[in-house]
Amino acid sequence: MLKKAFVTPDPGRVRLRFATRGVLGIALAVALCGAVGHSLVAAITGGLAALLALFTVTDATVRGQAVTTALLPAVGLPVLALAAVLHDAPVARDLAFLATVGAGVYARRWGPRGHSLGVFGFMTFFAAQFLHTVPAQLPELYAAVLLSLAAASAVRFGAWCYERRSPVPAPAPAPTGGTGLRRITTRQAVQATVGAGFALAIGQVLSDERWYWAVGATWWVFVNTSSRGETVVRGFRRFLGTVLGIVLGFLVAVPLHDEPVAAAVIVALSVFGIFYTAAVSYTWMMLAVTVMASMLYGLLGVLDPALLALRVSETAVGSLGAVLAVLLVLPVTTHSVTDAWVERALWSVHACTAEAASRLAGSTEADPAARVAELETNLGRVRLSLAPLVHPLSPMKGRKGRARQVLALLDDCAREARGLAAVAADPEASHDARLAAACWRVEAAVEALTDAPSTGGPRRPGEAPAPEPTGPEPVLAHLRALEHSLLELAVPLRRSDRTPVGA
Repeated sequence: MLKKAFVTPDPGRVRLRFATRGVLGIALAVALCGAVGHSLVAAITGGLAALLALFTVTDATVRGQAVTTALLPAVGLPVLALAAVLHDAPVARDLAFLATVGAGVYARRWGPRGHSLGVFGFMTFFAAQFLHTVPAQLPELYAAVLLSLAAASAVRFGAWCYERRSPVPAPAPAPTGGTGLRRITTRQAVQATVGAGFALAIGQVLSDERWYWAVGATWWVFVNTSSRGETVVRGFRRFLGTVLGIVLGFLVAVPLHDEPVAAAVIVALSVFGIFYTAAVSYTWMMLAVTVMASMLYGLLGVLDPALLALRVSETAVGSLGAVLAVLLVLPVTTHSVTDAWVERALWSVHACTAEAASRLAGSTEADPAARVAELETNLGRVRLSLAPLVHPLSPMKGRKGRARQVLALLDDCAREARGLAAVAADPEASHDARLAAACWRVEAAVEALTDAPSTGGPRRPGEAPAPEPTGPEPVLAHLRALEHSLLELAVPLRRSDRTPVGA
């Protein structure tokens, strides 16, 4: 698990830059809040707003990211006011919180922007419970949120806008076909609301002050999942990450929470861990979140071992609520979404090959590295979707074997795509007829696997595969290996009889 989080390839150092920029943006936001005299509560609120702006805004273009960031206050500030006004009205507060959960998940139907605004709205309501916000605090908190979003934007779109040079692919939205309750996002909104209702009720039995932890656990289990299998696995990983984070909290947060400098360093490291591991290990991300939350409670003066133990219980309740909801309420089966993620990964291979060919032909605009990053993102979603099938406890041996074969071959494709992009970046590399033919065969293999119309030129009757490359021809070697992996994928994908990957 540790190896997966910190040794997984990072094409273009995208995750490293993402994490470093996140730390800088949040640090600037908190520093500015302190400089203008805001209270610790306001500084925490501002830091959270900056974290969400830098972490959840994933539009495909810089312009789209700027628009979404500008819209965050339009959602967050009214929700913050609603939570503050309802602070002393528990029943109305609980109903409003559940409505925020449902609306936040339903907003995913509008893609990355809807997802970002939904998360920001939910987390604003959550933060109001975390900090016991009351109406008298609203002016200061509004100012802190706006200042922090401006600071985060200055880093993201000004000082360190690496997307202009190397676009970071937005996480692909979940398949959303159908209407009404046939639409996955609608079904998930109902599931999340029911699961959160269960978590809220049981969470309040455990604690009338920290019940919102259970609702938060349910919410985050649903984020970026599309099927019941994904959600069950994510619920387990959420709980495991929290337990590991609590253990580390006992070792680090409890003895050091009253040391401001040490606490600030640990919070910064936790933020880095959240950003750096999010794409590859949900367990490690939750560990970092738990350590950060423990340090924040220490700074607020309420940290003790009993509080950390309560967090484990509340997280277990929230994860259980999510699992029960996806199993019993309008379930979405794993195989209904797996094929879509596999096809997106295959089309990323197609795009990477085309971009590499253009780059080798002399185009300065082509950027295969960005397509490799896109492939890594989509491959991560394939892994998440197939996680229930490849889990050691999965009883379906046949499906487990097929799923593992698909993952292994897609990993081979990703490895060769990274190598192809690296070679294409070499200014000494050049284009020739054999390269064009090899690129066409890779693209044709993807089109055959996805049943898409061929976009390449016609192959001459009886045309033989390219000979094994010899000598200094690494481009052809990568393309040959890509073609081989794609041809082998036809077997586990069973495209001939149209049996879904997960079925």
